[in-house]
Amino acid sequence: MSDEKNFSDDLNDMLGDAKEGAKKAADKAEEFANEAKEKAREFADEAKQSAKEFSDSAQETFNEVSGENKKVLAGIIAILFGWIGIHKFLLGYSKEGIILLVLGLLGFFTCGITSGISGIIGLIEGIIYLTKSDEEFYNTYQVGNKPWF
Repeated sequence: MSDEKNFSDDLNDMLGDAKEGAKKAADKAEEFANEAKEKAREFADEAKQSAKEFSDSAQETFNEVSGENKKVLAGIIAILFGWIGIHKFLLGYSKEGIILLVLGLLGFFTCGITSGISGIIGLIEGIIYLTKSDEEFYNTYQVGNKPWF
């Protein structure tokens, strides 16, 4: 009987050791998981900061190139894609942009004269935009809200 008792005590000791080892492993795993969560939070914060810096830099670069005055961009787009009115949308004239878009697409799908008219309008506007001084363009089309010619 004493052998059985010793064997039972040994088994209980082993079971206690296993429980203690499992608890230590669980504590280590929880500690590791918490560290991983913290590292993930730090990484996410750094990624957000990097994205914001990139966005700010891109916006600054765009503002340096086109600034508030979108003359060159609007002029080139008007000459190349004036028949669909993209330059109107760029300058904030949605209604006029839709008019040119409808005329251009209507002419495109019906082989009609309307696409030619909208193309000529875009070409003329592009030339006008590019020949105006920056200040004159800004005051006329962006501040003065003059939608046509």
